Amino acid sequence: MLTHYSQRAVRRAALLFFFCSVALAGWLMSYTGTRGPAVTAASVVVAIPHGTSVDHIGHILAKAGLIHDDVRFPLYAKIAGYSRKFRAGEFRLATGKTPAEVMRQLSEAQLVQHPVTIPEGLRAEDIARIYAEGGWCEYNEFLQLVHDHDFIQSLGIEKVAGLEGYLFPDTYYLTRMSTDARGIIRIMVQHFQKVWAELNKGDAGKIGKYETVILASLVEKETADPAERPVIASVFINRLKKGMRLQSDPTVVYGIQNFSGNSGTLTRDDLQRYTPYNTYMTPALPAGPICNPGREALKAALHPAQESFLYFVSRNDGTHQFSKTLVEHNRAVQKYQKDRNVPEKEK
Repeated sequence: MLTHYSQRAVRRAALLFFFCSVALAGWLMSYTGTRGPAVTAASVVVAIPHGTSVDHIGHILAKAGLIHDDVRFPLYAKIAGYSRKFRAGEFRLATGKTPAEVMRQLSEAQLVQHPVTIPEGLRAEDIARIYAEGGWCEYNEFLQLVHDHDFIQSLGIEKVAGLEGYLFPDTYYLTRMSTDARGIIRIMVQHFQKVWAELNKGDAGKIGKYETVILASLVEKETADPAERPVIASVFINRLKKGMRLQSDPTVVYGIQNFSGNSGTLTRDDLQRYTPYNTYMTPALPAGPICNPGREALKAALHPAQESFLYFVSRNDGTHQFSKTLVEHNRAVQKYQKDRNVPEKEK
């Protein structure tokens, strides 16, 4: 049984605890109910790295002008349960809010997504450069993974030396703190596989899958005119059936390391230099894809036009003149290329 003295001590302790709790609550409420600094921007983006402590998150938010820097931030975050809800990443938060409102925003906000556009027809190294310049990954790491045998197999792509041709061009929406080279490549290859499945239906594809990707890469580099792509695909297929050389300038360019010009600056020596990609030298497809083709080029390679053309020459306006015989082709060359200083060829 408690003595009278003990009962008084307990009451005093309880009162002291009560008043301390009220004081603490008032101290916290005076902070959590105060709006952040006056700023001109309606919202700001904050980056929370992985492993950031609650205390440091408060400093990050204060530096961004969302709240006042105060020791009460981590205390309230823990009491209110927000500290377990904070995540790493980039978040866009509204300004002019109270710390309590900012914490709720941060715990519920969606990650900021950044659009990164990869145009059709780029090589793997060009794609790596875009991501590296955007700060998404290291250039060399990206290219190393493009040729990493075990990683390629993990993506469900077999019997290829690299992922050239499988890095699907599109606009991708990426998030900071959660994106790396491995993840980017995986997303691009998955997109390729999805598009391939959509296009490869029925009796699509006259040649194997890898050969079709190679063909699509040639189509992508030869013309930007969507209407011409199925026709150019048919020209290459017709020539392959007859054992003719494809004589595609972009394949020569791809095979020359550090080539600094474009197809218009190829020399006779370039055309006669053997590489596994030089289709002026062998009557076959090049050793692999020469770029990463887009949807329309893949569609053209899978569904080529039913034509008997064997030749085409540029009209110098973005389109081509197609011919069935060498005589017709030579006339077209004289008409459209006679004023240009280009090597003589039988394309």
